[in-house]
Amino acid sequence: MTQTTPAAPAARTDRVVVVGAGPAGLAAARSAAAAGAAVLVIDAEPAPGGQYLRRDALAGADDRDPATALPPGVEHRPDTVVWAIEPVPGGHRLHLRTGPADDPGRTGATVDTRALVLATGAHDRALPFPGWDLPGVYTAGAAQALAKAQRLAVGERVLLAGTGPFLLPVARSLLDAGARITAVLEAGEPVTGWLRHPGGVLAGSGKLGELASHLAALARHRVPYRPRTTVVAAHGTDAVEAATTVRLDRDWNPVPGTERRVEADAVCVGFGFTPQTELAVAAGCAMAEGFVRVDAAQATSVPGVFAAGELTGIGGAALSAAEGEVAGAAAARLVGRDPRPPLAALRRVRRGRRFAAALAAAHPVRPGWSTWLAEDTLVCRCEEVRAGELRAAARERGASAARPLKLVTRAGLGPCQGRVCGRNVAELLGDPRLADGFARRPIAAPVRLGELAAGDTADGADTPAGRR
Repeated sequence: MTQTTPAAPAARTDRVVVVGAGPAGLAAARSAAAAGAAVLVIDAEPAPGGQYLRRDALAGADDRDPATALPPGVEHRPDTVVWAIEPVPGGHRLHLRTGPADDPGRTGATVDTRALVLATGAHDRALPFPGWDLPGVYTAGAAQALAKAQRLAVGERVLLAGTGPFLLPVARSLLDAGARITAVLEAGEPVTGWLRHPGGVLAGSGKLGELASHLAALARHRVPYRPRTTVVAAHGTDAVEAATTVRLDRDWNPVPGTERRVEADAVCVGFGFTPQTELAVAAGCAMAEGFVRVDAAQATSVPGVFAAGELTGIGGAALSAAEGEVAGAAAARLVGRDPRPPLAALRRVRRGRRFAAALAAAHPVRPGWSTWLAEDTLVCRCEEVRAGELRAAARERGASAARPLKLVTRAGLGPCQGRVCGRNVAELLGDPRLADGFARRPIAAPVRLGELAAGDTADGADTPAGRR
């Protein structure tokens, strides 16, 4: 007699599950809860707020801070990662691990849902250059996190380089933490770039006051702000001691004869952001130019899956929150609630996306950055893969797709799984589409083999205990 495997039970139809508790995830949870839906928020961080609303640990921030508070009745699971996602009848199943990443006693669970909102955010993008693997080289976001949460400056003499307006609040946070910033180096031409997009400037006019405040802080501390300039090398034996800066042409090629050596014990770099798309890719969501494609209701190409925030485009906290509000309302409607149409949020989304488009156009990463690299410059730091090896693999061994490139060079096979190097590898080889291949992984977060063997327990009555 032929045995058949019982069908998995249908996903819960009465609960919205939100992954991520930054501005987008918080707004989605509030919007869905306001419509009467049961809401579960899963977040890898110990407290809601994400990077933008990171609380000041030394200032004794109140847990009831309205900026990060969740409505009564919303279930919040902190310190919890979603390490896999799979389709089940009626929705999707999330595999969870709760506890610090280095804790061997983490607990596992599965959660099924009909309405899933992905608000997983983004992380800093760092471009490689000789010496970027030295102790003392930080991403701008990491430096800001330490300054805001711990009042800890990453160095006494800090050089800040990259592109985009995010450099300014990072500089402000470092100054507040007591650092001396030797210069803020902007690789692009921000004034010229923004003047080409007056509609985007108008859409983001509410940010002008914040911008003026940051620039005033730099002026008070006599911090030079130099456009079309960047760091192309860091120097030191056991840690950063100095850096080489250079003027750039329009395509970010170094201008000969403009090199300067600057003493610094910390170099912070930030060249925009890379969306964390692992779960969206695992769910099968369609992508466009590295971001998740959504419709007016923030619905992805996969039924029952919505996306909000930096996953859909880099546009700042206000746009993320507006998208989250729209996604939460749409998810609540999917589980049978009748939310009020989020008309104001939809208007904010339209305005925010005009600003985001102008931001992307005003602060692009130009292809000349690859000329900063020597043949022995590390590109994949986890596996110590150098620029010359990558170029040789593409040229001599025909490794022109993500999978063969990983197998031939091991780029992207280390602990970060290509999160840091994937996009850089793709652009270095002249094919930005390769970056999506680095995000395609069945396991979206690190798990131990013992955890895989032990399996997950069910979340309430969602799934039978032990089913995997």
